[in-house]
Amino acid sequence: MKRPTHRDHRDLGLLALRLGTGAVLAAHGTQKLFGWFGGGGLDVTAKAMDAMGFRPGDRSALAAGCGEAGGGALIALGLATPAAGAVAAGAMAGAAAVHAPNGFFSTSGGLEYPGFLGWSAACLGLTGAGRYSLDHVTQHRLDRTWMVPVAFAASGLVTACVIRKRTQSLARATEAAQTDGADGADGDGATDGPGQA
Repeated sequence: MKRPTHRDHRDLGLLALRLGTGAVLAAHGTQKLFGWFGGGGLDVTAKAMDAMGFRPGDRSALAAGCGEAGGGALIALGLATPAAGAVAAGAMAGAAAVHAPNGFFSTSGGLEYPGFLGWSAACLGLTGAGRYSLDHVTQHRLDRTWMVPVAFAASGLVTACVIRKRTQSLARATEAAQTDGADGADGDGATDGPGQA
């Protein structure tokens, strides 16, 4: 009987990590897309995304849902792992940006949970899926060495643009609210003096 090798253990570990990380990501994505597992579906998610500053909300909801569901499913299957890991990591970076003002730990609403999911997805994208994967079965046709830097560079660029756009959108909304508040205060407190119409 053949004894398990270090490589066998590594590939089993990658399979376990892929299945766990991919399943959690895919479940969250299907909540957004289809309302499964107690999720709100696209309409509710679109309103939430809009309120968080991701505009337009409907496109943002679709992109986030597809990134999580699609990236998670591909990670679990071990197919196109560099692209899947990069896309899922990008989606989680966007979620982490929302939670970042609350600090790190999830108990205070921080970025711990989306950050860890994104980190795990990114690591799997970098390491590859291992032997127990569709990438291995298909002889790594969608898992070439050059795909790793390309996938992560593209995902990083898109994610940075999305986060920057959200930051600008929130800044404009805050400025508009402050302006409206100041105008309201001026209007409420103003009195006509002598000679004023």
